[in-house]
Amino acid sequence: MPPYTAASMGATTSTSSSSPQPSSNLDSSQKQASEIPPPGCPMHQKKMDGCPMHQEPNQKSESCSGPAHQERAYEYVQCPMRATQKDDIDPSNMMPPPNQTPAPDQPFTLSVVREESSIPRAFTDKKWVYPSSQMFWNAMLRKGWKWKDDDIEAVDMENIIKIHNKNNEKAWSEILKWEALHAKECPCGPSLIRFGGKAKEYSPRAQIRSWMGYELPFDRHDWIVDRCGKQVRYVIDYYDGGEVDKDYHFTILDVRPAFDSMSAIWDRMKVAWWRWTS
Repeated sequence: MPPYTAASMGATTSTSSSSPQPSSNLDSSQKQASEIPPPGCPMHQKKMDGCPMHQEPNQKSESCSGPAHQERAYEYVQCPMRATQKDDIDPSNMMPPPNQTPAPDQPFTLSVVREESSIPRAFTDKKWVYPSSQMFWNAMLRKGWKWKDDDIEAVDMENIIKIHNKNNEKAWSEILKWEALHAKECPCGPSLIRFGGKAKEYSPRAQIRSWMGYELPFDRHDWIVDRCGKQVRYVIDYYDGGEVDKDYHFTILDVRPAFDSMSAIWDRMKVAWWRWTS
């Protein structure tokens, strides 16, 4: 199996007593239910009121627009009307959607179908859409991976996508538990602005743990969340959790707000106290 890299959103999920405690200790009853059904597939369309605080501003910054591969993502979500149109050409530039073209010498055909996530995409009424197997393959090639160096089959790519998607769903659920502390401040609920991988930039917490004899995480992501107009950064460390289980969980997540503000510091202090006294 190829090295596990973040092609679009990613990393991995699971739980373990030997891992850094994830933020699941937060009171789940405070979780803010703020999902809005996205458009995309015509059979899923529904009139949406939206949240005024999440409406797109008149002058949206480029950093909030999201990656280009999200713009036409819903065409490749598994909708009977569109998912089978693998040769769909963008009339604006007469080019196929990004990353969906098979690579030279690719040994087998890969799916171009994309799965819709549960993660709201900031400044839109849509949600983030996960990469297809073909997109993930192309992303790994861009990062220097050589498929000829590994014994890999099409089913392996399907499993990688399932692991990738489970990881991100778990990461978002952990973020929602932290964001529940601010439910009154942001009644519409948070949304994801952007994310980035920092695999070799170990967080201070991960470094301190390594000095104590624990393993370093194999990956790190920073997710920037919109809390009704306020940007909040979350740090996610990914640890190896052993074998992949039947639900495609194998990674242990350590999710927490970065020490970027007094509010984040106070949140971390409160949760640490609850864990200590529970």
